[in-house]
Amino acid sequence: MKAKIHPEYGPARIVCGCGNSWETRSTKAEMHIEICSVCHPFFTGEQRIVDTAGRVERFKRRYGMKDEEG
Repeated sequence: MKAKIHPEYGPARIVCGCGNSWETRSTKAEMHIEICSVCHPFFTGEQRIVDTAGRVERFKRRYGMKDEEG
């Protein structure tokens, strides 16, 4: 291998939007993520739609789908 071409590999801290954080190793010292295994609906078992910019409501209006409530 060539010398001095590889990035430094050291301890890293991962921080989720829900507040969960853990330590690992990476070429970056700190990373911020939006969703992790603690808050992801697949792992938590709750049905939750992560809606950004009203896309779900716009889809329902466009295709004539009624709300779940009525």
